[in-house]
Amino acid sequence: MTPGVRIYGAPGCHLCDEAKRVLDGVRAEIPFDLDVVDITGDPELERRYRERIPVVTVGGEEAFTYFVHPGALRRRLRG
Repeated sequence: MTPGVRIYGAPGCHLCDEAKRVLDGVRAEIPFDLDVVDITGDPELERRYRERIPVVTVGGEEAFTYFVHPGALRRRLRG
């Protein structure tokens, strides 16, 4: 079973859009649950992530900031 993946981002963030494209590409090869979290309007999430979005977690651990590297994501998903 693959770990869940979560991406923290915001609308209008071009890096977030690119990260989602990479996630979708890898997801076509290795199925995984993806949770997309919009940090807009949540003071805690804004404080934690605003200057670093997108932030991607794998299995609850921060794995990528700004860019998702497909090969590294595949390795993390396969354990």
